[in-house]
Amino acid sequence: MLSLITWAPFVGALIVLLIPKENEKAIQGVGFLAAGVSLLASLLLLASFDRSTAAFQFVEQWSWIPSLNVSYHLGVDGLSYPLVLLTTFMSFIALIGSLGIKNRIKEYFFWFLVLETGMLGVFVALDLLLFYVFWEITLVPMYFLIGVWGGPKKEFAAIKFFLYTLSGSVFMLLAILAMYFNNPARTFDMVELMKLNSGWSMHFQELVFLGLYFGLAIKIPAFPFHTWLPLAHVEAPTPISVILAAVLLKMGVYGLLRLCYQLVPGGFSWFLPALIVIAVVNIVYGALCAMTQTDMKKMVAYSSVNHMGYCLLGIAGVTAAGFSGAVFQMLTHGIISGALFLLVGVIYDRAHTRDISAFGGLASKMPVYFGLMALTCFASLGLPGLAGFVGEFMCFLGAFAAWKWPTTIAVLGIIATAAFFLRMIQKVFLGAFNEKWEGHLPDMSLREKISLAPLAALTILFGIYPKWPLDLMNATIVALTTRK
Repeated sequence: MLSLITWAPFVGALIVLLIPKENEKAIQGVGFLAAGVSLLASLLLLASFDRSTAAFQFVEQWSWIPSLNVSYHLGVDGLSYPLVLLTTFMSFIALIGSLGIKNRIKEYFFWFLVLETGMLGVFVALDLLLFYVFWEITLVPMYFLIGVWGGPKKEFAAIKFFLYTLSGSVFMLLAILAMYFNNPARTFDMVELMKLNSGWSMHFQELVFLGLYFGLAIKIPAFPFHTWLPLAHVEAPTPISVILAAVLLKMGVYGLLRLCYQLVPGGFSWFLPALIVIAVVNIVYGALCAMTQTDMKKMVAYSSVNHMGYCLLGIAGVTAAGFSGAVFQMLTHGIISGALFLLVGVIYDRAHTRDISAFGGLASKMPVYFGLMALTCFASLGLPGLAGFVGEFMCFLGAFAAWKWPTTIAVLGIIATAAFFLRMIQKVFLGAFNEKWEGHLPDMSLREKISLAPLAALTILFGIYPKWPLDLMNATIVALTTRK
């Protein structure tokens, strides 16, 4: 099943290559079918996913490169399975948004489906070399998706993204090779390495951690490696911004828990004082940067820096509440930020500007749009009763016992987040209507409503009833924080 989930989009991408570029409906149909198979298969796993165990489930393992002891090893647990669901779901939603892409549709759908396979592979791989291959696979599609279908500075944004991520990946590869050559079994298998790592010296674990962290921190993005993100978001087409915020950033946080915490726990513990500082800087600095923006998309991009800081804060607490909060925050941020980027895309498609000060009074002209934007903004700023609150609260709760003052300072980020979202709502939707836009801003189309309705529903559902996703991850998180 995991192979089906992972490779269905890739098979779809190969089929897209065989379809003439003029046959756009067939290309789009194959894209939806491939992503739909992956989504449906991931949902079918829910029925047989055992919530009571921390062990890896649905495991597949075959020898891949015998001479190097590399295996094709897949499996999911309570940490990775929720992220697989997020990836398949948000990819399908982003494909609905991709129906607005009008040029070079064949190449676009090909790269999009390859990207989905890479992202899914990162979350299901249990062999380090396989993990690294999937990690690198995501680079090339994202480079082209930004560089070909992006905005005015798309080439610069794509190159900056590629160089940043590739430079981090080099250090990650060195760390992976160090672990391979310093275990007696000469294996890349993560499950085996989790058992063998107790024999590694503290100095070795610190060096390996730094190598892994450099690659992961760029993807998160953790301060000071965050500078590629706002530019990439602003220049990327709307569906790719959705994927970038909803899934790609989560790969970095997931790697921090799966690789750094589980493979080099000594290095992880050694780095904790620095990690809490980085978390607080991400939260406060990200929110303050967002407050100064006049471009709606750039504001949402900096809010992602802020929200990834909450994930780091929860992880730095090394408690069940903190880890659960970080994973839950990844899920809810994926849903909420995806909705925010789709909503920004709605107004940009009509007005061809994202300048906050260019509008005013849109609530009366676009009531459906205003309702969805208000709901999503309130969820993102952490209003109780909506999905964003639960993860943030758990991250603060999990970190407070170990890091009282840093956690207290991080609360300032919530105030700043509320300030920039409320400012945007005030300037864009309230007050007098800007007559410049009379007749140019119809309310949301059926396609836009279809893409946003599931996200709005989950935002409310997870805010009122967070038990279901938390139950999925609980056994794994408890095992992680209580292990010897």
